[in-house]
Amino acid sequence: MSRMVKRLVHVGKYVAEVEVENIPDDDAWGPYLSLADALKLERVEKALKAGDLKAVGREARVYELKPVAAE
Repeated sequence: MSRMVKRLVHVGKYVAEVEVENIPDDDAWGPYLSLADALKLERVEKALKAGDLKAVGREARVYELKPVAAE
């Protein structure tokens, strides 16, 4: 039984929350991702590196990280 999970992709000051499907596999290294979900994570990472937040927003939720305290 597969289930939806959220994976985080962090690049610079941004984090994208990408929803993917975990596919269980009791006989191997499972759980694993489908090829489509793996490519989705790769597209999100590339778009974050390029600074294309609009493209990221089509496939994931995007958050901007800010420090809360400085020493």
